[in-house]
Amino acid sequence: MSFAQKPAAPQPDFLTAPTWTADNGNGTFTNPLFFDEFSDPDMIRVGDDYYLTGTTMHAMPGLPVLHSRDLVNWEFLTYAVDRLDLGPEFRLENGGNIYGQGIWAPCFRYHNGKYYIFSNVNRRNTQLFTADNPKGPWKHGELRKSFHDLSVLFDDDGKTYVIWGYDEVHLAELNDSLTDVVPGSEQVIVPKGSGAGEGSHFYKIDGKYYITNTNYDPVCYQVCLRANKPRGPYEITVMSAKESFGFGTGWRHTDLRNGPPFKLTPPVPNFLGAMPIHQGGIVQIQSGEWWGWSMMDGNSVGRLICLSPVTWQNGWPYFGLPGNLTRSPQTWVKPNTGFVSTPHAPYRRSDDFAMPTLQPVWQWNHVPVDKKWSLTARKGYLRLNALPAKDLWTAKNTLTQRAIGPESVVTTETDLSKLKNGDVAGLALLNLPYAWIGVAKKADGLEIQQYDQQSGKPVTAKINGTQVWLRVSCNFETEKAFFSYSTDGSNYTPLGTEFIMAFQLRTFQGVRYGLFNFNTLDAEGGYADFNTFVVNEPRPRGLTKPIPYGWLITLTSMADSTVLVNWKGFVRPVRAGDKLAQNNARLFRVIDKGNGRVALQSVVDNGFVTVKGIGVMAEVRIEKEEKGEASQFQWQDMYHGELMLHSLYTHRYLFADPHAGSLCSADAPGTQPDRKDGACFSWTIVEQ
Repeated sequence: MSFAQKPAAPQPDFLTAPTWTADNGNGTFTNPLFFDEFSDPDMIRVGDDYYLTGTTMHAMPGLPVLHSRDLVNWEFLTYAVDRLDLGPEFRLENGGNIYGQGIWAPCFRYHNGKYYIFSNVNRRNTQLFTADNPKGPWKHGELRKSFHDLSVLFDDDGKTYVIWGYDEVHLAELNDSLTDVVPGSEQVIVPKGSGAGEGSHFYKIDGKYYITNTNYDPVCYQVCLRANKPRGPYEITVMSAKESFGFGTGWRHTDLRNGPPFKLTPPVPNFLGAMPIHQGGIVQIQSGEWWGWSMMDGNSVGRLICLSPVTWQNGWPYFGLPGNLTRSPQTWVKPNTGFVSTPHAPYRRSDDFAMPTLQPVWQWNHVPVDKKWSLTARKGYLRLNALPAKDLWTAKNTLTQRAIGPESVVTTETDLSKLKNGDVAGLALLNLPYAWIGVAKKADGLEIQQYDQQSGKPVTAKINGTQVWLRVSCNFETEKAFFSYSTDGSNYTPLGTEFIMAFQLRTFQGVRYGLFNFNTLDAEGGYADFNTFVVNEPRPRGLTKPIPYGWLITLTSMADSTVLVNWKGFVRPVRAGDKLAQNNARLFRVIDKGNGRVALQSVVDNGFVTVKGIGVMAEVRIEKEEKGEASQFQWQDMYHGELMLHSLYTHRYLFADPHAGSLCSADAPGTQPDRKDGACFSWTIVEQ
């Protein structure tokens, strides 16, 4: 089995369709870096190059190695492990599985010309993957001990330390072969109850030792520990908290032990829970800037990786900017690494199966049975042979890729003429609960089925012909999916009801698209040929609408529908029926200041919206002349025509206190998921 990218060449439109790209093309980026799952990230810098890996759990191949020169645009290099076959459960044999197990919480390191990835694997000792080149080949070994959420530090005195644990932090020295701890070197360096969490990242910076890790109870936040010696004593401070970029907790499981049907809890307004960014590390780039990365529990799409500027204050690294520490901007100027990359994503998601190797975006649900799938048996098709299974959860050779947000529509064209009785083949959302749309071969012909694990009862329809297009439309903000099918590739018929996609910690993954074929009669069946797999994304950019440079706009509060106006040299929210909201006092011209930044010029007197003092109420004024950063705002697109204006003076957001009838300030630290806190505005173009 080989995973390789196809050569760059003219392709049909669906193969070059845009996918989520964090780079806005104007000098800025928008979080998340990837709008698909990338959990437990770890990153290293080697000279001018940055490398990234993360958790892949049961998916095969595992441990992707990505490369970047600017921290925003990443390319796929390889997987460190082609397959992890450590027993029958890794192969879905004897009734076992490793869903939510396998490879997790890797630690990426470089030392003396060699690359290392240490990783946890359930019921095994810590695994070690090594390479002389990040592109591979990677060699696989195993330590003599298991270290939960480990991090390794190659100290400059020749010693190698490993730390691990939750609540309390353990430290030991590793031997020169990196196979075991040095006898007598293990100790607890941070006792329980000190405020430490898990997911540690261990650094030595300017002679001091720093550990970043995360807490998840009762909400997620990230902390930093600091000491003069590797064994402590350690001080601790919060370095990132409450930052969810305006996303709230979605549908959640409350009981994974019982079901289906599973007990699902609907979203709670403005509840953040595990959403805020957490579990990550820091890196210094060529210009001297510091940047941090961390993941957030992005609801059913999976855990997302985000990038934040880091501010050092009093010897501590904080995510965020001066004046708004622990909060990170959703959109900010790209890191100054000295390199400029063309905006691109690490993967191509759509596939025409025209090459003899799979695109690197694909992963199997477990170790595959190689003789039961093919890209060469029929040119331009993926062939999946049916193997016996009682359901999708136990079906071998389900080929998956991570779902992509915030919205995506997936369509596959299938030839099902060679199915045998009992075969079921189609397109799945692999999750818990899972759902799929497919075609079942019955004694009297083919039947379309849409199956939702929650109900356990398929919705069916008879079809004629053996060529079928299957489709699922996913919105990862509403967490609802809809299935449909077509027999001509143009006209689609809905089948089944809406499917609720939920975040759960059984697979420790988000929703995955899957192609499958299994036999329900405990036999090896026929085969299904998949011709195309098309992923369309309605919103593939963080900047969903162009910034209206040069245009006149109005700004309306999302909280109470008040309109911002120039009132006696102040910026004030007034009711929509107020005469000021009807005349030129409501009009502001958007001036391009570069790097996605704007100045707002009032039509009334040609003055500029300017932040004064410390940006509290009544300190957002209209000045006759621009005052540098005090008159500039970073434009923050909130995905639906919503807007936050990030003051470059306070590094906080323009704020209109809802229902207060007061004056504007520039002191909001961020926004809430419902957008009703006074920091979010809708904008409308009036004229140029």
